[in-house]
Amino acid sequence: MILLPESLSAMQKYEKLEKIGEGTYGTVFKAKNRETHEIVALKRVRLDDDDEGVPSSALREICLLKELKHKNIVRLYDVLHSDKKLTLVFEHCDQDLKKYFDSLNGDIDLDVVKSFMYQLLRGLAFCHSHNVLHRDLKPQNLLINKNGELKLADFGLARAFGIPVKCYSAEVVTLWYRPPDVLFGAKLYTTSIDMWSAGCIFAELANAGRPLFPGSDVDDQLRRIFKLLGTPTEETWSGMTQLPDYKPFPLYQPNMSLSQVVPKLGNRGRDLLQRLLVCNPMGRMSADDAMAHAYFSDLNPAIKNDRC
Repeated sequence: MILLPESLSAMQKYEKLEKIGEGTYGTVFKAKNRETHEIVALKRVRLDDDDEGVPSSALREICLLKELKHKNIVRLYDVLHSDKKLTLVFEHCDQDLKKYFDSLNGDIDLDVVKSFMYQLLRGLAFCHSHNVLHRDLKPQNLLINKNGELKLADFGLARAFGIPVKCYSAEVVTLWYRPPDVLFGAKLYTTSIDMWSAGCIFAELANAGRPLFPGSDVDDQLRRIFKLLGTPTEETWSGMTQLPDYKPFPLYQPNMSLSQVVPKLGNRGRDLLQRLLVCNPMGRMSADDAMAHAYFSDLNPAIKNDRC
């Protein structure tokens, strides 16, 4: 993609209203299109003075989002470029899932949990069918608009996986949502990386914003996971001990009382959670299969049939 310098009219097209956050590589503002009066989000990317130019994460997000057009993925409208900055123009959403949690006072409607989880899976299924891994799913990167639509955002760490490569980076996914294989240094992974994160977010949804595995470092993160799910072995996870950063842990027995961990989820919801939170990446449920799970059998048809 060739980024052309923006004209004066393009620069003045948007009126900045307020700062709404910091993204992976820049500041995000709420703004108004002066011509259409539509509210948008502007992500301003700082360009270094040296020869490095546009950050690779910004280029990656631009390239991927130009291809990923779906109701549950934030829409990239435009890219404006000047010597000092790059501006990405996105559709505006009222809040992210983290801010939504903060407004709940510890209580959440279970129909909302089901709706948000289904939309998350639908967005993921679309990404995965187009050979894209998000690799940084967390509540702050899930946007919600006033119509209750959930959208995957911040693709700064995402990558296409259709092109064969020797290995990926293990420095991905915020710690609390990072799967055991990546915590052990796995550099070759599939869509399963996103499915683990989706499971963690599902539990957090069901608990109105309380994180499932809020580890302080990699060792603490793995210990918290194994205390709930049981410590995997070579029998349950072939090749685990060969991972680059593998280290032995105490043999915790599975604590399958998910009814205590997510007390508000019914049996079907706990079954889905259990199929997502599988230490062995080969055993994790796919986004397509998760959408077909019995947990969603009584989902509002308007949500289920609302395709992109």
